[in-house]
Amino acid sequence: MMKYTNTGNKDTRSGFGAGLTELGQRNENVVALCADLIGSLKMDDFKKNHPERFFQVGIAEANMIGMAAGLTIGGKIPFTGTFANFSTGRVYDQIRQSVAYSGKNVKICASHAGLTLGEDGATHQILEDIGLMKMLPGMTVINTCDYNQTKAATIAIAAHDGPVYLRFGRPAVPNFTPENGKFIIGKAILLSEGTDVTIIATGHLVWEALVAAEKLEAQGISAEVINIHTIKPLDEETILQSIAKTGCVVTAEEHNIFGGLGESVARVLALHNPTPQEFVAVNDSFGESGTPDQLMEKYKLNNAAIVRAVEKVLERKLK
Repeated sequence: MMKYTNTGNKDTRSGFGAGLTELGQRNENVVALCADLIGSLKMDDFKKNHPERFFQVGIAEANMIGMAAGLTIGGKIPFTGTFANFSTGRVYDQIRQSVAYSGKNVKICASHAGLTLGEDGATHQILEDIGLMKMLPGMTVINTCDYNQTKAATIAIAAHDGPVYLRFGRPAVPNFTPENGKFIIGKAILLSEGTDVTIIATGHLVWEALVAAEKLEAQGISAEVINIHTIKPLDEETILQSIAKTGCVVTAEEHNIFGGLGESVARVLALHNPTPQEFVAVNDSFGESGTPDQLMEKYKLNNAAIVRAVEKVLERKLK
């Protein structure tokens, strides 16, 4: 299988900050809005370099979304920044009515998503945001896997005409994608070819999928690994090509089992090629306080859980 090297753990939110800084230099129409979390969202450099294009809204997330929608009317490309919980659940009505319904060119950028927010606990660890956002007509939904990919995605969405939800995280995680890799919205990345099982992962679970594939290789199991960074629109062609070869699939995500990547893949399979599938995801529960590693272990969102899911789906495939 293809081997990947971790060039050093880095947080994906810093990838967003770096991408936003570069956009500020490239495109004078890019503006940024933040709901009192400049440091947490790594928006400091943009604010310092372009104070006339930065808006500190305070703890008023609904107002931030409304302001962003209004700024698009004047041709601006607004990037909003706050925690994923506040970027979606707290302001869903404003996003639906002011952004999605009217197709406004707002980029909703959400940090601290999923369980890896850690010690802040269940009230902040939103696990249903992908489902909320992918159900909105016209909304593009992106969930990046490392620093480099988050930076590239941040830059790419500025050129996309329409609303985007960009999801990333707080902890330092392996950085393994190419430094100057091109980010193509809606195009999955085949990381490693295999013949026995397809592992489709998104976000922080992509690296875990690669580690799982190495462990499986040691057992004589050939795993194909696909990085789905864009959950909507979903790259159905790549998924179906892989499953036609392997005959079974495991999906892995730091999200509720309901409404996330796994369900999107299951819909594609049900329509085109019914196939045994196992899900690595949070099983219909809220999170809790703990370190990211502790929580990913408890809620079975790591490479060991992916290996177990592969073993289970292979048993189903052989029946």
